[in-house]
Amino acid sequence: MNQPIRVLIVDDHPMVAQGIQSVLESFDELKIVGVLNNGRAVVDQLEELNPDVILMDLNMPEMGGLTATEMVIERRPGTRVLVLTMHDSPEYISSALAHGAMGYVLKDVPTEEIKLAIDAVMRGEKYLCTGAAGSLEPKANDAREALTSREQTVLLQLAQGDSNKDVAIELEISVRTVETHRKNIKRKLGISSTAGLTRYAMEHGVLQGTGTVL
Repeated sequence: MNQPIRVLIVDDHPMVAQGIQSVLESFDELKIVGVLNNGRAVVDQLEELNPDVILMDLNMPEMGGLTATEMVIERRPGTRVLVLTMHDSPEYISSALAHGAMGYVLKDVPTEEIKLAIDAVMRGEKYLCTGAAGSLEPKANDAREALTSREQTVLLQLAQGDSNKDVAIELEISVRTVETHRKNIKRKLGISSTAGLTRYAMEHGVLQGTGTVL
């Protein structure tokens, strides 16, 4: 017989994680090898737990899901990461795929769809649930521009709560230049609000200096 698929669940909400575990344990072809609550724990226990598929939440303490995904793929390229989250914005989905995730599933899907997604990524296929695929459609033909090093620096400062004036003083540039950088960052990332920039920075590990901004 084929060995069961080894699945690691990563979510900082215990009730959510337990619910997913309960459902997946009903499938004989799946084996739950662990339930963790942050990305750092995933990286630290990756070799020990040896998962085939990781169900990865995005917003978690210590290390977010995107940074953890990137590190997992660097250390074990054969591991399939399937993002399981409530975030359906295009920037989150695109970023997850860019960081190496093979699938993106929203938490409000029928639980049976999680099993379908696991099977798909184990076959080497990308999997987007209907809601995620729909969110990407308007930007399907758009090519995202990379942030310049200066724009990444400005993003870091803004995400830390600095005002345009604070950033201008810190970087020794004019307030008008900071405003231009802010406008370009929002345009490139497809994010319209400062709060959105902060969420993006947190998910990419920018605030901890651990991630890569696309």
